[in-house]
Amino acid sequence: MNEELLEQLEAWHEEDEYEKIVHAVQEIPAEERDYELVNHLGRALNNLERYEEAIEQFLTVADEGEDDPLWQYRIGLAYYYLEQYDKAEQAFERSDELEPGDEDTLEFLEWIRNRDEQDEDEHEGILEAGEQDGELVEGSAEEPRATIASVPVVSSDPVPVSGEFWNDSELALEQYVSDLPSDGLIESVEEQLVFRLPASYIEMMKEHNGGIPYNRFFPVTNEASGETGYVEIEGILGIGREKRHSLCGAEGSWVVIERDRYPEIGVIIAKAPSEAGVVMLDYRSSGNDGEPEVVYVDKAERRITPLAPNFETFIQGLIRPE
Repeated sequence: MNEELLEQLEAWHEEDEYEKIVHAVQEIPAEERDYELVNHLGRALNNLERYEEAIEQFLTVADEGEDDPLWQYRIGLAYYYLEQYDKAEQAFERSDELEPGDEDTLEFLEWIRNRDEQDEDEHEGILEAGEQDGELVEGSAEEPRATIASVPVVSSDPVPVSGEFWNDSELALEQYVSDLPSDGLIESVEEQLVFRLPASYIEMMKEHNGGIPYNRFFPVTNEASGETGYVEIEGILGIGREKRHSLCGAEGSWVVIERDRYPEIGVIIAKAPSEAGVVMLDYRSSGNDGEPEVVYVDKAERRITPLAPNFETFIQGLIRPE
């Protein structure tokens, strides 16, 4: 195989030039592509979210890939994002057998198993609520509920300065606000978190790196009852390690996820008062190269409530109930 071509493909991968990889490999007749070239092509198609095409390519070298943990991981990734979770789980389990302890593989397995448990719990809840004389009554599923039922009391909060987003109180400056992050720090934090942070979040942190906003409440409407509740946050974690409430600080994302056993679906960016729950960037649908959704995870029940399609929308939706 042409070593120069392989080096070029790897360089394009590092530069996120996935279309160039696809074009270069597809110029080579299919019968002349070896195992390594097919894997380069499949990986690039995965990164372009062309998962069905990726699986088609991976399956052409399935015999060789059977004992390759990376091949198993990559085809598992494609199955996962096509929501073919049984096939994804099989591939990730095989990858873990071949190369035990890989963090990314274990993370996907955890997501799949959490999803299975959640689906099972929801099914049992429907059965318990809807069974009547041994029959399931249609439309009897448990009614969705607002995350917080009543309007919170905010009279003790300081009145925001006109046009200001951040409340730079003594507490905020001591525990949340870090120096503006360098590109090197951002890269190292992302590597530690194993997730790529949204561009809108990075842009915001480059102007004010973490802190306590004046508007700390996000409205959540119960679709069944029409009532509005609120998710309250204490503050927003910045990019860094030094401050207690920063992404990699003493109360950072992975510390809280591991200690309180939150689902490993992404990055915690804020906590609710009294440790009632957390606000997370959720990468399950977007993948690491897409725009993660923002969700609230209740600590007691591990119930996941969607809040906003992205970080920017979440920030714009924060209010101060009167």
